[in-house]
Amino acid sequence: MTQDQVKKLLDRVAAWPPERQADLAHIVDLMEEQDSSPLRLTEEQAAEVRRRLAEPNPQTLTLAEFNERLRQRYGV
Repeated sequence: MTQDQVKKLLDRVAAWPPERQADLAHIVDLMEEQDSSPLRLTEEQAAEVRRRLAEPNPQTLTLAEFNERLRQRYGV
């Protein structure tokens, strides 16, 4: 995104209602917090996340099913 595009975006944001501007400020705060986090995915982990997000019909488990699998596998 160019500086000109950023300026145009900020001009539009200035016309938003205050509560929407506060929403955007909160999102920016979260982004900056995330950027300063020492936690990072490895490239392999990021590839796995992308693969799972691309899955058209992901398998899901209920909490009860998950707990049962833990119990069977680990005796938990």
